[in-house]
Amino acid sequence: MPSLVIITPAAASANNGNWRTAQRWARMLRTDYRVRLATRWDGHADDALMIALHARRSAASIAAWRRARPTDPLVVALTGTDLYADIAHDAQAQASLALADRLVVLQALGPRALPPRWRDKVEVIVQSSPTCAPRRKTGRHLRALMVGHLRGEKSPETFWAAARRLRGRSDIRLDHVGGALEPPLADAARACMAACPRYRWLGALAHADALRRIRQAHVLVHASRLEGGAQVIIEAVTRGTPVLASRIDGNLGLLGDDYEGCFEPGDDTALATLLQRCRDEPAMLARLQAQCAARAPLFAPEQERAALHALVLRLLEMRR
Repeated sequence: MPSLVIITPAAASANNGNWRTAQRWARMLRTDYRVRLATRWDGHADDALMIALHARRSAASIAAWRRARPTDPLVVALTGTDLYADIAHDAQAQASLALADRLVVLQALGPRALPPRWRDKVEVIVQSSPTCAPRRKTGRHLRALMVGHLRGEKSPETFWAAARRLRGRSDIRLDHVGGALEPPLADAARACMAACPRYRWLGALAHADALRRIRQAHVLVHASRLEGGAQVIIEAVTRGTPVLASRIDGNLGLLGDDYEGCFEPGDDTALATLLQRCRDEPAMLARLQAQCAARAPLFAPEQERAALHALVLRLLEMRR
């Protein structure tokens, strides 16, 4: 079987989206290929194709591959900070776009963030998660869950400000899963817990524990300022948990332009209002559930697997 290497800047210990994407792609491709995961390319002679996650953070491996293998296929998968920040100003990220044979984005609106000269290289491969039957949830209160490490791009401040606005609502509870990647944000999370007794910061959890909490929640809150295509949204939708999300391309590319549960990035007032509507208007929550259920087939694992295999096979056949 041909040997492939997947470069991911995040190791397993990071417990983040990049690592889980790399791990899932490796599992999907191992039915037909020998697949290695690495944080940096080591010049392995047997590698026939490289998939590199993150144009900037994997730039050294991308450049090394192209120097050593000028005609062998190279795929660069673009994450949120790549697509909506780095490629606009970072020379290494821009060089990675030029060196790649194909560029992968993770949601339908991703291609329009790229400079026009690179769009003919783009493939959309939407991430996936197995479908689980929705869980029955209590009617005594609404439980909202935010999942994401504490860092600026995830905009945890929006969730905290909404929690403060909802302090008087004993029937709305807010849980927050994520490690403190930026220490000042950990202090802010603790301050929010002290001020808002129905807000809980749970810290970093194992992926299986986070999935269990997603399934138990009435809504998932995803307040990011930028996203390439958040796996946690897909995990919520495929578990029957509707989403309240910031109105950015990375979220709309998964949920649809007309999704009702969106708020402007950083607008904690709008988020608090949506949470209250989900609690006070049963029809609102039902509409969001129906919209998410309509999107769920897009996130089937067999679709992601087929798109990934088709891309790899096409590039390897070109190599021959």
